[in-house]
Amino acid sequence: MSHSLVSVYLPLLLWPGLGLVLSQVLPSDFPRLLGRLLYWVGIPLEIFALAHGTDFSQNTGLAPLFTVVAVVLGLGLGLLTLWGIRWAEQARAVLVGDDGVEQTLVWADKARQGSFVLGAMIGNTGFVGLAVVPALVSGPYLGWAVFYSVTQNLVGTYGLGVLVASYFGRGLHTQSRWQQLQDVLTVPSLWAFGLGYLSHRWVLAGWVELSLGRSVGVVIALALMLMGMRFSQIQGWQSLRLAIAPTLIKILVLPALVGMVALAARLPLDACQVLVLMAGMPSAFAGLILAEEYELDRELASSNIALSSLALLVTIPLWLALFAGLALTPGLGA
Repeated sequence: MSHSLVSVYLPLLLWPGLGLVLSQVLPSDFPRLLGRLLYWVGIPLEIFALAHGTDFSQNTGLAPLFTVVAVVLGLGLGLLTLWGIRWAEQARAVLVGDDGVEQTLVWADKARQGSFVLGAMIGNTGFVGLAVVPALVSGPYLGWAVFYSVTQNLVGTYGLGVLVASYFGRGLHTQSRWQQLQDVLTVPSLWAFGLGYLSHRWVLAGWVELSLGRSVGVVIALALMLMGMRFSQIQGWQSLRLAIAPTLIKILVLPALVGMVALAARLPLDACQVLVLMAGMPSAFAGLILAEEYELDRELASSNIALSSLALLVTIPLWLALFAGLALTPGLGA
């Protein structure tokens, strides 16, 4: 297990580090251009390759349903926590008074609110999840990890995630419901998934299949480099402090709730473990890409990713130890 984790986290150190270095010499608008390139080309290509290479007729189980449950729970927890933080901030401002000095409400910014909700809601199930989980579980439930990742991209990241980004984003320009629906329907990754699903039975040329497989590695590297470039904008503890709440939701509260729901539904223990691990993946790089596209708080998005990625080193052994204990519990273990 330790060898698998090292192989996963080595790229998480290498590529963001390179992006951090390149951010010092590249033009200031390069990260946004790279983010848009990933949004319109890179991520759709990765999702097409994943959907094209997955057999959706086997081992689907209840993974898509529980993925939707996890996404909705993450959205609800993010909105509820954000409401509580904003209420406490406003109450404190009233109690303290301005004394002639204008009060600064940190969470009044809609772009920051959008990054907060996305950080609590969508996880890195594609780049990190599909690299970590198959090394930690075995048997027929490996397919659950793939279906979880695809469903989250379809329903969460580029479904509800786009609605959230569209609602909170684009500066001060309020989006109509029609504009938000249009944003969802024109998301390139949704069309890429549909084409990949329909082309599953197509026999592509060998060089095409090889190129698709290699393109995923390129997309992952570019996404990690973009993360490193945005890390350079983190302003010390102040930026990281704002990311604590969405990180705790994403990395601890959400997977714990998903696990309790799965256990209450009497799913097999191995299936519960897959769902908990996937639900507990760090905040998604796609949140940063959406922040680039919809003008959300990029600094908070980067801080969410940084904190939750570091926390993953602690939470994975925690979940594995918890399920090892559950396996010894009469009525739960095999």
